[in-house]
Amino acid sequence: MKLSKTTAQNSFEYRWLLSRIFPYIKPYMARIIIGFLIAVPVGMLDGVVALSLKPYMDYVIGQKDLVFALFGRDFSITWQTIAFAIPFGVVAFATIQGVLRYLNSYISKWVSQKITNCVKIDLFKRLVYMDASFFDENRSGIILSRYSSDAKTASDGIVDRCEGIIVSGFGALSLIAVMLYSSWKLAAVGVFVLCVAFIPVHLMRKRIRNASNKNMKIGSSINTNFNETYHGNRVMRAYRLQEHRVSRLSAKIKESFDVDMSLTKRSGWMSPLMYLIASIGIAIVLSYGTQLITSGQMTAGSFASFVTSLLLLYKPVKTLGNTMTGLQGTFVAMGRVFELFDLYPEIQDGENAIAMKGLSSGIEFKDVSFEYVAERPVLKNINLKIRKGETLAIVGNSGGGKSTLISLLSRFYDVTSGAITIDGVDLRDLITDSLRKNIALVFQDNFLFSGTIRENILMGNYDASENELERAVKSAHLEEMLAELPDGLDTLIGERGTTLSGGQRQRVAIARAMIASAPIIILDEATSALDNKSEAIVQKALDNLMQDKTVFVIAHRLSTIKNADRIAVINEGELTELGTHSELMDIKDGKYRHLYKMQFKTQEEAL
Repeated sequence: MKLSKTTAQNSFEYRWLLSRIFPYIKPYMARIIIGFLIAVPVGMLDGVVALSLKPYMDYVIGQKDLVFALFGRDFSITWQTIAFAIPFGVVAFATIQGVLRYLNSYISKWVSQKITNCVKIDLFKRLVYMDASFFDENRSGIILSRYSSDAKTASDGIVDRCEGIIVSGFGALSLIAVMLYSSWKLAAVGVFVLCVAFIPVHLMRKRIRNASNKNMKIGSSINTNFNETYHGNRVMRAYRLQEHRVSRLSAKIKESFDVDMSLTKRSGWMSPLMYLIASIGIAIVLSYGTQLITSGQMTAGSFASFVTSLLLLYKPVKTLGNTMTGLQGTFVAMGRVFELFDLYPEIQDGENAIAMKGLSSGIEFKDVSFEYVAERPVLKNINLKIRKGETLAIVGNSGGGKSTLISLLSRFYDVTSGAITIDGVDLRDLITDSLRKNIALVFQDNFLFSGTIRENILMGNYDASENELERAVKSAHLEEMLAELPDGLDTLIGERGTTLSGGQRQRVAIARAMIASAPIIILDEATSALDNKSEAIVQKALDNLMQDKTVFVIAHRLSTIKNADRIAVINEGELTELGTHSELMDIKDGKYRHLYKMQFKTQEEAL
């Protein structure tokens, strides 16, 4: 699947989205409920200030004592007492609200981070098991964006914004309650204005989704640009590509800017429209309120409290509108995240798959054909038998299918037609993990992970003993190199092993393959990028690795090829010749003989 083709069609299926995210929310439900319960008084306390204006205007400004009956007795509070108590009461409520806001914010952040971490970990678990074809089709930038940024947006925002809705919602309800207490007639006008103000939020849903998807794709391209600049920095400097890279990034940033401004242009009218709706509502309230006061149906204090509530109501309504808009963006990201959860690798174990336990007789390719893209065959009807303990060199023109052949053996891809068998069992009937446990690979450009040399070697077999580790180091001719390093095996080598030379990285990779103790070895041009001195050391290490193993060697070096038991010539996806070096050299006008004269003979003369 190409991740750039996402549409997040399920971003409006709120019930479905919430049902998918709920398993991540459930473990923290107690804290979420506490946060929601705290959010209720945080919002409702907004009405305290507005409510306090009624007694202040009616009793303090009017200098009238408050007289009321309670339990059959009459009580009286002087206006001076009310004037003294109200300011302290407002401060006390504000203090309580501040403490509750802090607790609410802390709980919300804690829960959001926990949910985000769980989603990211589960997404990463899915990512590491995806097929090679998935990584072939998708750039690094879009993978980073979808598996990291979307995960954070989707899970981090859901709790925060839901609590924001509760705070704003109960804030609006408390103010509406004050308005109803002051005058139900004026409150009807205010509630109507509130309902009208939410119409723009609904109209913006699809535009938010489209803009979010576009920006996700652009953001992934920007991430890819930075990633390629890091890994390709030498090529960039060598070919003076700095300005070219800057222009590409600038174009993407401009594209992102255009998308954002397009959305702003179409959604920017929301705030002015809400201001207009609010002002119309206030104008109606002022006109109608004046009539109520002059007719004696409403006191000045009640009117002041109502108007203050109405003015304060705009803030939670606006916040609620912005939160709802942001929540739609969260749902869009959530839709994209669950698209990822619904992706499964194409390489799957069959129901009755069996474990591979070593190699007994050999490996056979039966009429194997393969296509990366439909109707464009890379391999065509390959028939080949390799005996246990045999070393097979694979040569041929560049792009002819050599690396694809061994990728099929490791089941990085499944054959398009035909079959590959090990000891007579089809690879697709083997447990894939057990298959790969029996194959060790050494590539031309071996990837070393950030960490220590020890950690990288032990990736071949985490259960290896210290003695096995020492034997692998010795067989890979790493002892001299390790002696020169301050921390030996525990030396940190940095990302991709950039602190080591090419030959040193190869030997670490060989040690990793050795410690795996796999019966099948695949060497994919393992020495082609080395100078003669480094190649000599690495070749000794490879000779140790290949002892008593079944070996597939893709090579450009004559020494490696001549020492093979047989040589397979793959040309334009077809097995054109098979035999020993001398047998193939005896074929007049043969492909191998031509290749030897064009490429290998020069190496032989140099040696």
